[in-house]
Amino acid sequence: MSLKKNRYFAGFMGAQAKWLNSMSKKGYRLIKTGKLQYEFDECEPDKYVYTVEYVGDKSREESDKYKEFLESIGYRVFYKNITLDYSPGKITYRPWAEKGGRISTTRSTLFKELLIIEKENDGTPFELHTEKEDKANYYKRLSQPWYYLVFLFLLFAILAWPLIPGVIALAALALLSIVPIIIAEVKIHKLKKENQLEE
Repeated sequence: MSLKKNRYFAGFMGAQAKWLNSMSKKGYRLIKTGKLQYEFDECEPDKYVYTVEYVGDKSREESDKYKEFLESIGYRVFYKNITLDYSPGKITYRPWAEKGGRISTTRSTLFKELLIIEKENDGTPFELHTEKEDKANYYKRLSQPWYYLVFLFLLFAILAWPLIPGVIALAALALLSIVPIIIAEVKIHKLKKENQLEE
């Protein structure tokens, strides 16, 4: 029997992975994703584990190659969206992305910013990035869009200076956008410190 659930996690990949793993513990395996919808089939409880990977900064070719690589080593992989824009023919500019991924359209990587990766539960933690340097680079990639958001919110706050309520709202958004940057930087610092201890 299949089960359909509607959820939206935006860019909160950890929360999405946690929810998918909780569904697996209840005996449901992911079989299909949509913009808001997740479809599951019944399975043995806790048989599968999930992780979520950001690929919104890659070109379509690089994303497809990475997906194919993960599938070649035995994982099941689904594309998932971060954005919810329903307008056709949408084009997005991502200045933080790799050269081939800066302009994103519905035919390239728009609505395919995330990969949901599934493997059979063998009792070991599900980590795609095991090397410290690889993890640090991934955290840097994750924080780059937030730097641009902080810059834009601060720029709009300066431009909206005569409208005090607007300035306060934009400054608050800028401060909130700093939180993911701080989290990523703390993780990177911790990895660098661990690396120095090992040397």
